[in-house]
Amino acid sequence: MEKTNWKKYLEKPYHCSCGKTHVCSIEDIIIEENAIERLPEILGRHDYKKLCIVCDINTKKVAGDKVCAVLDETAYTYQTIVFQDRELVPDEEAVTYFLTEIDRDCDLIIGVGSGTINDLCRFISYKMNLDYYIVGTAPSMDGYASNVSPLIIKHLKTTYEAHTAKVIIGDLDILAQAPLSMIAAGAGDILGKYVCLTDWQLAHIMNGEYYCPEMADMVRESIQKVVDNAKKAAERDKEAVAAIMEGLVLSGIVMSYIGNSRPASGSEHHMSHYWEMMFLLDQQPDPLHGTKVGIGTVAAIKMYEKLRVLGKDAVPDSAPHFDYNTWSGEIEAAYGPAAPGVLKLEQSIGKNKDEEVARRREAYLENLDKIQALIDELPKAETIMDILKSMDAPYYPDQIKVTADVFKRSIYYAKDLRNRFGLLQLLFDLELQEKFSSRLIEEIYQA
Repeated sequence: MEKTNWKKYLEKPYHCSCGKTHVCSIEDIIIEENAIERLPEILGRHDYKKLCIVCDINTKKVAGDKVCAVLDETAYTYQTIVFQDRELVPDEEAVTYFLTEIDRDCDLIIGVGSGTINDLCRFISYKMNLDYYIVGTAPSMDGYASNVSPLIIKHLKTTYEAHTAKVIIGDLDILAQAPLSMIAAGAGDILGKYVCLTDWQLAHIMNGEYYCPEMADMVRESIQKVVDNAKKAAERDKEAVAAIMEGLVLSGIVMSYIGNSRPASGSEHHMSHYWEMMFLLDQQPDPLHGTKVGIGTVAAIKMYEKLRVLGKDAVPDSAPHFDYNTWSGEIEAAYGPAAPGVLKLEQSIGKNKDEEVARRREAYLENLDKIQALIDELPKAETIMDILKSMDAPYYPDQIKVTADVFKRSIYYAKDLRNRFGLLQLLFDLELQEKFSSRLIEEIYQA
């Protein structure tokens, strides 16, 4: 496999054909065997005095001890913070614990882990104005190169401004031994880009939202890496695992270039976030992020396929009739203690208002040919299911104990987590939520 030349992306302006200049502040990306051994060499490029190594009880054993052993052979001083949670959640408690434990004289945070550790280290280092490195322990999600941190604050999944890691280290000896479920989760996270790119183009066509074809092509490149290597990665082939890790990092770089998660997070992610919040509220084990995204991808593509069949008949004859009071009661039932944040978003932007829905219905009809051509570019839902099956990964929500009720609510209300137009908002606009959710529940839960 030809290794990615990361230098063409890093620390220099990317003058794009979209008219913007994109910049990624990552200094180095190392994805190779024995990559952790290169840590002293990388650190030597800077004048760090005191390091803070952050891991949890699982990642400490997997890679944290090795990082410390390598550092013990150097003159660097470091402290370690080890989260003792069996299943670490990026919430207020984790943020508070991190802030109370970190020494004031630390000048570099080195996270050792994947999703949650990475999100916490990125957020805390940003707030403390510190550099941070991430030593990945599994190719399980695309946030390694991201510049935002999704956290659970006041029960609500919220994305916070942060900064990118200075260095990303992926040691293939460790990545290839990650649980298969985590490797499959990484594949699921990337396969979700099929939907989010479609959502992004849909928003561009209907709302005039900024869209960058070059960045979209980079995301497609990351998708292809996963599609080409999923089966071999499930067999722990190091080159295939490297390809998936590279695809995940490349997707994150695009987010960094754009400045938000638009190129890598759409309706499939919104459903995943809603399910996550419900699992946590019910104090139930929460499946891996990428696992949920893969399932959300299958569901979203199935809904896009149904929309394609309806064509112009998707637009209802009656005028929009949004009743805020009724809707707010539904949100309170759907979100529980997280409802105030959701209601505040609608109060501030009014994306569900009748005049906005009417405008978008008109835009849908005016651009129907473009929208249908866009849907035609999506892979079939069965194709995504086959890739997930090849990695022994779930592909339907009932396989991860998402109830039919929670699944239906996610189709109705997950759109209200973010001010971001996509498939789920369009289903609201066209009054198709009941029709599509009922059909999917019949297909999935009553098969």
